[in-house]
Order: sequence, then C-alpha cells, then structure tokens
Amino acid sequence: MKKKAMVAVLIATTAVGLVGCGSPKEVVLEKEDGGNPLVSSNEDYVYGGDPSVLVDGDTVYLYTGHDASTDEEVGKSIYNIPEYLCYSSTDMVNWTSEGVVMSMEDVSWTSNDTSAWASQVMKHTDPADGKDKYYLYYCSWDKTGKQCIGVAVSDSPTGTFVDIGAPLVKSTVTKPNTSTFNDIDPTAWIETDEDGVEHRYLAWGNGMFFVCELNEDMISVTDVNGDGKITSGKVAGEDDVVIRTDGLESYTEAPWIYRRSDENGNYYGDYYLFFAHQWRECMAYATTDDLLSGDWSETKKIMNPTATSNTNHMAVFDFKGKTYFVYHNGSLPAGSGFRRTACVVELQFNDDGSIDLFEESAAGISGKTSTISTMDGVKIAHNPFVCSSADSDYPYKDVAIGINLVEGDSKDFDWVIRSGKADFSNEAYVSIESENKPGLYITANSDGTVTLCQDTKASDASAANQTFKTVEGLADKNGISLESVAQPGKYVTLVDDVLTLTDGSNKESATFKIEVAQ
Repeated sequence: MKKKAMVAVLIATTAVGLVGCGSPKEVVLEKEDGGNPLVSSNEDYVYGGDPSVLVDGDTVYLYTGHDASTDEEVGKSIYNIPEYLCYSSTDMVNWTSEGVVMSMEDVSWTSNDTSAWASQVMKHTDPADGKDKYYLYYCSWDKTGKQCIGVAVSDSPTGTFVDIGAPLVKSTVTKPNTSTFNDIDPTAWIETDEDGVEHRYLAWGNGMFFVCELNEDMISVTDVNGDGKITSGKVAGEDDVVIRTDGLESYTEAPWIYRRSDENGNYYGDYYLFFAHQWRECMAYATTDDLLSGDWSETKKIMNPTATSNTNHMAVFDFKGKTYFVYHNGSLPAGSGFRRTACVVELQFNDDGSIDLFEESAAGISGKTSTISTMDGVKIAHNPFVCSSADSDYPYKDVAIGINLVEGDSKDFDWVIRSGKADFSNEAYVSIESENKPGLYITANSDGTVTLCQDTKASDASAANQTFKTVEGLADKNGISLESVAQPGKYVTLVDDVLTLTDGSNKESATFKIEVAQ
C-alpha cells in the first residue's frame, strides 16, 4: 500500500538541464501527491466506495466495498463489489492496507458474490464471553431478489468477519416495500443514557428510513413489544422496527448517525442523521432529540453532487479532537459512480451546531494547494459551476479555464499540482487537478483547446493529455511555462482571457507564476 504523504521535491525555479539545443530548461515544481483520495493515488489505486469508519483507540479503520466493475459493466451500470476492504491509520495521513476483511463468496444467504454494498463496523463486548468483538453490518441481495441487512462477526477490526448465516433484517420485516432495495446502507450507534442503560441502535434504508434497537448480542433485533416476532411500523415502543421517513425531506439513502462529544468523550446535544439527498446525490443532515420518536429538524444540504460520481456515502467521526467527514467520489483515473474512492475533509460546526455548505477537496486535510497566475499576478481559475443533478451532463470535459471568470475569493482559483500522469518518474512532468472539482484536470485537447476535464479512460493518451512539462518561463526565467506532453512544442497560453494551446510565440501569454499556498 502506498503511504499517503506529500512528495516534496525541488523548488519551482530549479533548473534541471537543457531539453535540447535552444529549448527552454526543464524545472521541477513542488508536487502534492497526498491529500485526497485517502488510500489511493493516480499511480497506485484500488477503487472502493461507500466508506465507513471505526475509531478504535488510537487507530482509525476505514472500510470500503471493493469496486471491481469492468468497462463493460460500468457501461451497463452494473456494480461488481466482491468484498470489503480495510485500511488503518493513526494519523489520518499515512494508511496501511489491511486487505480483504470479508468476501461475499463466504456468505451463504446471498444470491450472488458481487454485491458487497455499504457497511459499517461497530465494537462491542460479547455478553457470552466478556470479550470485545467487532460487528460488520452490511447489505446484499438475498435469494428472493430483495436487499437485506446482514451482520458478520470478528475478534479483530481487520477481520476476517464471519457472517451469522442468515440476514439480520429481511424485506419481509419491513414490508410493505416501495422497492426491492429499501433495506440497504446500515448504520449503527451505541451509547449509554443518563440512567445507565445502554442503547444499541441500527438504522438503514433507501427511499425509506428504518431504525431499531439491537439486543446485547448485537446480532438480533430487540422484540420491543414481546410478541415473539419482529415487525415494523411507525410507533416507537410498540413496533420493533420503526419507520422514520416522515419529516426527512428528499431522503435518498446512505444514513449515518452521529452525536457530538466533549473532551471527555461525553455525548451532548441532538443526534445528527447524515444522509444522501436528492439525485445526483447531495449530502444533507437533519437532527432529532430521539432516534426512535423525536421530530426531525429541517433538512439542510451540506454538499452538492461531486464532479465525478452519481452517488455519495459519508462517515462522520471524531479523532484526536477533530471531526471528520469521509465521502466518496470518482476522482481516480476511469473513476465513476461504479469506481469510487474515499476522501476526507474536516467538518466544521457553527456555534449553534449547524453545518454550512462545503465543497469536496482534492487537497483534503493534509495536502497543499497552489495558485497559477499571470506574471502580473492575475489568478487563473476554472469557470465556476455547481455540479449538475442531470446525469446527461457528465462526464465534465469542456469547462473553460482562464482569467476574469471568477469574482472575489473562491476555491475555483485553487489547484493541486500532482506528479505527471504520463510518467510519474519524470520530475519535470505535472498534472494539475482542480481543488474543488477533484478528478477534473487541466487538459490539452486535440483541437488546441485547454479545458478542465475528467479522465474517464485511464489510457496512455488521456494521461498524456493531462500532463505538462514544466520549463523556464518563455518570457521570464522566474516564471513557468507549461508544454503539452501530448503535443510537444505546444504551450498553455492565455488568449483572449482563456487558456489554449499555441506555439508559444506570444511568450508573455505563455508564462505563469505557480505558487504553493502558505
């Protein structure tokens, strides 16, 4: 597993040598190959979506479903997710791959072995032997063609998890169903109330939101009314599984329960229910004072659709005094809603506990951004836009880049300088990613235009199109010029306020300052 740390190389104005007689000297920029995604990079990646997190002592464990869809399957919108993967970190920057923690081949009740859909792991003491156990709550298709909630158990957070042999919650419990996949995306929460009573909540749902309490064994639903069977309804205290969709505006799926805690780890305030909202999926939350019966606050959107994935799924957790928001997008080469990757930002709360709208980030919590500007200090930005809710608008490939496109302070001016996709060993090569539209890179197109574009192919050609050689400024050796790797001799040039490719004869317009943010 590649360690996620920033690659610090030489300063931007360091000369490396002549490319050829009369050619400008190559220079090496400071690269940022860390940040987001959390556990993959353009050079070394494994796709994985629907991230969840367990904090156990001084270690964060990240779990994903392994996205293994082929090009053909992606074209047919087929999820191929054969197993659950785990990664661990003690600093949220350097991650270790813990491998496969459960394969769907080992689950007897499912109809296929390629549907390791969203999951969450919880730690709890097993009442049978007094030892700590780990419980993987997940969802998959049963042999009747319906999604169900499953649970598997392990002695370790890194597995191997062993399924209990049957679904924990079947669709026959939550009927009447509105689809065959109402019962997906489990989330869990454990806490002890002020009377010393432990509550073990399990919640889930697509299109409908369900919540119940678990028995102390963590592998069975509490029979609230004592009638000897598990049923659902809308009345807490009477129904075992409570349908809580009412009041959640445009609830889609991917719930995650969270509650704030003080420096001593004591929970306070309302419960937050984070969830996927609308389509393409935004991130939103609502709050309540009681997970089983309390009224929901007004739903508040906190993240628009990502630039590269139609779905999203979050995990919210505290670690070493900070709160983090993990989500997924399709920002890796050939990424999409079927080839996802986990990312993270720090989550900020207002004084009243509310959360403002925030953007996804390429730099994440550990990376550095850079600015690109003309030699007289005018910053380059991409054309500002909010990611569309229409699937037909994707992938993004023709977003203009230039000056005078953005007013005021905006992350549209921020870029992440990555190692060049065309040859990661060539220090003079760079690929330049948008900070607030991760997965979209400055791209030299065959028609001479330069746009912000997603790499949907992961091909040698697409890598070359998104790679530039950095050389001494054609007009000023203190600046930088960007020569296209795909089209040698062609330089990124500002023409009529928009970036394009030219032969560099207008040297001033092809010379820029690239500065790392302090």
